[in-house]
Amino acid sequence: MLYPNWVGMLYEYSRSLCAQKGRTHVGQRKERNLARKAGLAGVIAMGGLALAGCDVAAPTAVENLLGFGWPKGITPEAESMYNFWIWVWVAAWIVGFIMWGLFLTAIFRWNAKKAEKAGKGEFPKQLQYNVPLELALTIMPILIIMGLFFFTVQAQQKVTALDKNPEVTVDVTAYQWNWKFGYAENKVDGENYDGADTERQKLAEESATDPEGTPNPNPIHGKSTGDISYLNFNKIETVGSTEEIPVLVLPVDTPIEFRLASGDVSHSFWIPEFLFKRDVYAHPEVNAQERRFQVEKIEEKGAFVGRCAEMCGTYHAMMNFELRVVDRADFNKYLKFREENPEATNAEALEHIGEEPYAVTTSPFNSLRDTRDADNFVDTAEAA
Repeated sequence: MLYPNWVGMLYEYSRSLCAQKGRTHVGQRKERNLARKAGLAGVIAMGGLALAGCDVAAPTAVENLLGFGWPKGITPEAESMYNFWIWVWVAAWIVGFIMWGLFLTAIFRWNAKKAEKAGKGEFPKQLQYNVPLELALTIMPILIIMGLFFFTVQAQQKVTALDKNPEVTVDVTAYQWNWKFGYAENKVDGENYDGADTERQKLAEESATDPEGTPNPNPIHGKSTGDISYLNFNKIETVGSTEEIPVLVLPVDTPIEFRLASGDVSHSFWIPEFLFKRDVYAHPEVNAQERRFQVEKIEEKGAFVGRCAEMCGTYHAMMNFELRVVDRADFNKYLKFREENPEATNAEALEHIGEEPYAVTTSPFNSLRDTRDADNFVDTAEAA
């Protein structure tokens, strides 16, 4: 069919416009796809960088903002836990900002009023069966969880590792409602102290089985109900009482091993500045618990409160102790004084090295609870 020249020219012009529009539309779509991929890659990269820094100290301003009351750690293991805590929050805030940005964008940009003004239908574009989108929404959370899991395990393994080659070994025994600390080994600055009390240990091992003639003997898997053979006993021990908070004296910058056991119910050994706690069980090996944990070193001298973090009965809240960190030389002097003066008190040994004789971070409670004015404080110095 023949058209006038002006019709043919209009037809060709319209075809060229359509082709140009199609090319522009395809180009814009490619640009949008590229931008989306770049954004997704950026999100993954930022999350990866945040998590990769889990064992690197965050800037002070970030720590102050995201610490949420956590104390500053005094061991390398505690620092690892603290850094992990901060960087997980950083990653969480990054994901949160992105998600809230998407929510707000969807609310204010792609709402019904905007669609009506643009001349679009009220029914929005449907994205079901969008395989790339569904894969992205499935894979991204999996990657985030895998990353968090990896760095959680990394921090946990550092805390629970038994590869520190300890120079000091301490036996920690919890009981209702106090603590006993015994010094099992000391190798600080060439010392070779073995603190095991073999006589008491032998008596404890004999308690594993009931003597002949006992009614219903050894009822617990062939063991006596009074079995304390799993407890460790030492020549030098510090035992707490209702009048005196037990003070555990340890050296600074020294690898230390703690061996935990309970004399009765379940307890928990917690020094807040260690940034983790360990449950304390009776018969830990039978209960499939590793009783030992180690710290590479305690990096700061001073006094730090310790607590039981497991509800263990009526006076659980009173079950405090104090960690006193001193110089390595002073620790050896302290232990030597107690070894040469077995009748001396822990307070006297602390005074001998120029330390406060009693706990300074916490105080004993009046266990009688016979006051109505909440005055349950016990002055240890006066009681002594």
